[in-house]
Amino acid sequence: MPWNPDVYNQFKDIRFKPFYDLAELIINESNMKAVDIGCGTGEQTAILTEKFPNAMFTGIDSSPEMLEKSKTLENERLHFKISTTEAMLDADENWDLIFSNAALQWSDNHQELFPKLISKLNGNGQLAVQMPYQPGNILNKILFELADEEPFKSQLNSWNRPSAVLTIDEYAQILFDNDIQDLNLSQKVYPIIAEDHETLFNFISGSALIPYLERLDEQQQKTFTTEFKLRITRNFPKLPAIYAFKRILLYGRKK
Repeated sequence: MPWNPDVYNQFKDIRFKPFYDLAELIINESNMKAVDIGCGTGEQTAILTEKFPNAMFTGIDSSPEMLEKSKTLENERLHFKISTTEAMLDADENWDLIFSNAALQWSDNHQELFPKLISKLNGNGQLAVQMPYQPGNILNKILFELADEEPFKSQLNSWNRPSAVLTIDEYAQILFDNDIQDLNLSQKVYPIIAEDHETLFNFISGSALIPYLERLDEQQQKTFTTEFKLRITRNFPKLPAIYAFKRILLYGRKK
């Protein structure tokens, strides 16, 4: 099931707030060679190019559907290509800025991932990463629990996706151990005010729900989403509802 940029962008304003907060942590320097991991439609990468006029940006994403939207944004300082995070790490290329907004939660084993990312930074290079703190977010918990119950566990062939996102304390230690200084780490709530339960379902349907539905046939998808919506209603009995969506923001510079 491919990513749908139209569904994802229904919550564009909500998704852009942490992006701007993360971008504000970056120090503007001349001749920065920068990469945006998980750039999606490229709109945010284009904003970064404007904010840092002396930088050269490459946006990478593994979704052709998302990158299709980026074609009109390219210029002499901004380019896009289809790539995974893993392929980027395997390439013989280093960067002055590694930026990633709401993408690295899709990568596994962050205890290994982040040292690899840091190894791709040039001296004094900057790392700026934002991820939803999935272990602490209610909709992610409901989704994980539902997939672990029958009949869905069998229908999914016992597949489930525990979050790879660590605690902010663990990231602090990893960054410190790998010679990242000038640390600026925070966990922040970006509240979503939902007038109805469908809004909450739509928010997660454009991201974390996708890999579950793509493993189910059409009828199974309907049953799964019906039960998921029912549990959302149970967990948010009062409307309008506030969803205290937690995100982790990480920034630092390599020695």
